[in-house]
Amino acid sequence: MDVYEAIKTRRSTRKFKKEPVARDALEKIVEAGRLAPCGGNSQSTRFIVIQSGEALREIAELACNAFARMEITDNMYKSMLSIVKACKKGFFAFHYDAPVLIVLANKIGYGNAMADSVCAAMNMMLEANELDLGSCYINSLHWLTDEPTVREYLTKLGLGEDETVCASVALGTADTADGLPNRNQRKITGNPVNYID
Repeated sequence: MDVYEAIKTRRSTRKFKKEPVARDALEKIVEAGRLAPCGGNSQSTRFIVIQSGEALREIAELACNAFARMEITDNMYKSMLSIVKACKKGFFAFHYDAPVLIVLANKIGYGNAMADSVCAAMNMMLEANELDLGSCYINSLHWLTDEPTVREYLTKLGLGEDETVCASVALGTADTADGLPNRNQRKITGNPVNYID
């Protein structure tokens, strides 16, 4: 798959099979993230690769409880509103029960923290697509990076005291008939472009 094909056919996967991701594929995906551009070649993005079923269940439960405690407001971001409502009704696994969750963190106060981490996440999602694996960009832990119970657990998993969660990527085999991710091209209805010649 060439790069443009990987970009054009990458879609978010929100339903995963329970099977683990092969170690060589996982290492290649993480390495693709580590090769992403970063401000001043800082290479300060931390990758916390969670494969433990117990750890995934624990972080999902902590996140769901934190979201359920949130007050719904009129101007709440649409995705967050959906998650908060789902968590108030009962359990919701923000990572869609994927067998792997890669948390990307960076230094608190570093101006390029989010940009560097998102470049890494995009590289990983494109490599996952090339390897016939499904992936989904997840903001939930970024929204909860300062929530005490979530932060304490992430610290146990390797998050530094001087770091903030910028993004995460759910990863695994898509729960489809052929195990391949949905590659239907999405129709572009926004993202205006101005060419200045």
